Amino acid sequence: MSGMAGSEGRADVVVLRGRPDDVELAALVAVLAALRNSGAPVEELPPPPAPWTRPARYRGAGAWNAR
Repeated sequence: MSGMAGSEGRADVVVLRGRPDDVELAALVAVLAALRNSGAPVEELPPPPAPWTRPARYRGAGAWNAR
């Protein structure tokens, strides 16, 4: 395993498989740094509605002509 030591001495990037060269690692670190510094807020998705709040899907017999 190879890694890059951060300011605390721990590895910020760890390669678990393969043998990337210096150019590939530099490209990965550049992308990760750009994403980290982009400043775009991460929006969380709202939780799905509870099952009891969803409209019923079952329509009784003859519902097709009830309009």
